[in-house]
Amino acid sequence: MTGMSTVHDPAVLSDASEALALYERMLLIRRFEDTVQSLFQKGHVHGTTHLCSGQEAVPVGVAAALGPDDRVAGTYRGHGHAIALGVDPQGLLDEMLGRATGVCGGRAGSMNVIDLEHRLIGCFGIIGGSIGAATGAAVALQRTGGVAVAFFGDGTTNQGYIHECLNFAKVRALPAVYVCENNLYGEFTPWEQVTAGKIPERIAAYGIPVMTIDGNDVWAVQAAAGEAIDRARRGEGPSFVEALTYRFVGHSRSDPGNYRKPGELAAWRERDPLKIARGSLTELFGIAAERLDEIVAQVDGHIEVLIARALAAPLPDPDTPAREYRD
Repeated sequence: MTGMSTVHDPAVLSDASEALALYERMLLIRRFEDTVQSLFQKGHVHGTTHLCSGQEAVPVGVAAALGPDDRVAGTYRGHGHAIALGVDPQGLLDEMLGRATGVCGGRAGSMNVIDLEHRLIGCFGIIGGSIGAATGAAVALQRTGGVAVAFFGDGTTNQGYIHECLNFAKVRALPAVYVCENNLYGEFTPWEQVTAGKIPERIAAYGIPVMTIDGNDVWAVQAAAGEAIDRARRGEGPSFVEALTYRFVGHSRSDPGNYRKPGELAAWRERDPLKIARGSLTELFGIAAERLDEIVAQVDGHIEVLIARALAAPLPDPDTPAREYRD
């Protein structure tokens, strides 16, 4: 399976309320990331941050296809992965600010969030760490009927252990789905400058089915992820999804993105996942712009509450284990 596809499967798009919920979840991620950036600039977020603004359709589309027994490993750009899975945005923002009420008791910060209750086995600061974690989880899930999903960037495909994991997953027919969020850059370097050949061609050499999809269309992602997850659940082994997307912000907090090609950012902003979703909701469901604007206002109001509560939350006691705060 090769060639980029944009899929508007009637079965996927049959429920207007579900479609609206996906749009709202993407919008929440975007506003959350804007908030983290703003709070960082004001000195409230310490350490580094890696935002996923522009890539929201990938985690939301994949999460929409998952079941309760599945597990996900995210990246250091993992706020969107967490929120897409249903992690409490208040607990997540508290974590960004190092507060005791954070999802990890204020100990994980931006890059290392874990929430097993919501199927998130971890976000990994190591490039491609998610792949090893998800492959290991797939070994256990093979006995239970669950599926493990790994998110990672295009730069990870140049790491050696992705090939070890793919080979192992294929030989063992593991229930794993590998989702490459190809945003065209490995930190500050265009992927084509450091990557020989095409990513799908590399993966296909293992006999693993590959799909290259429009990663800015949440329903294309949901359909592709659903196909790959169903295949894994049937015992047919791993699949690889290359989701073509783009980050609207720099690699991390100190990156202004000056390395971008002229006009590139503006062109990708025309394909904003939120803009695409709004167009589909209006065209396919007849949902009025006023209804979508109401959702925007609701999310913005929610974010204001999150900020106020996070800033008022207590800092952790160094002598108290993080788990005690969450229990």
